[in-house]
Amino acid sequence: MSDNPAPDEIIDEAPGDTIDAAPDAVEHPPAAVAPEPVAAPAPKEKPGDSWLETVKTIVYALLIALVIRTFLFQPFNIPTGSMIATLLVGDYLFVEKFAYGYSRNSFPYSLAPFHGRVFGSAPTPGDVIVFKMPNPASEHYMEDYIKRCIGLPGDRIQVLDGVLYINGKAVPKVRVADFIEHDAIMGTTMPVPQFRETLPNGRSYLVLDRGTTDFDNTIVFVVPPGHYFMMGDNRDNSDDSRGNVGYVPAENLVGRAELRFFSIDESAIWYEPWTWPGAIRFSRMFTLID
Repeated sequence: MSDNPAPDEIIDEAPGDTIDAAPDAVEHPPAAVAPEPVAAPAPKEKPGDSWLETVKTIVYALLIALVIRTFLFQPFNIPTGSMIATLLVGDYLFVEKFAYGYSRNSFPYSLAPFHGRVFGSAPTPGDVIVFKMPNPASEHYMEDYIKRCIGLPGDRIQVLDGVLYINGKAVPKVRVADFIEHDAIMGTTMPVPQFRETLPNGRSYLVLDRGTTDFDNTIVFVVPPGHYFMMGDNRDNSDDSRGNVGYVPAENLVGRAELRFFSIDESAIWYEPWTWPGAIRFSRMFTLID
């Protein structure tokens, strides 16, 4: 018997005497100690698993980006000066795709197999809108254009002596401080007369007037049903509904320009990174588009 009593033993020792355990007492073995859990060996990574996970991650990211670009917001950059001073060459902006609903032109390469608009709503005069060039005779047919919406279906639009008329009434045009046009490559500046126009709905924005041009006097344009009349803010240097663009069908609308998120001038050279910091227009970044 062990020198140490088992838990259920009763011991009563007197000098010289030993009292045995009661007949019905049962000696119990020491309590068993649970074995330490052994960690299961990590499954061996099969050849190609890491590569497959990387591919999955890239595919998921591309799908998410495609959904955002198609249904929510699409980035664009401005390559020409037709919307100066509102938008400058080198501005990057987000266009809200759901502003006017969706058409086949909301989708990449206009591949969606339907016509008309889904969840469509009409633009508000004064909105800055990206649309597909509607004139099939133009070399830029179905390219992305950006202009300001001036006329809705049924409106009569005319320009006389550089003044915009909507439905026979002159749109107020007030002279403000000149716009200072920078030539980033030549390092020169030039003041351009600038005016504030206010549409009948109260929407106000800036336009440039460089002098007398063919666009300063036009016929009366009557906007047909389901179409819109677009004009650039750089009034004397814009191909818009007064010229080759013509009336823009509702189906050609891509979305409403909302936010500039980046801007860089023409002095930046892509293969010379040291030119980039000085070319960034920090004051235009993350600003709303009027």
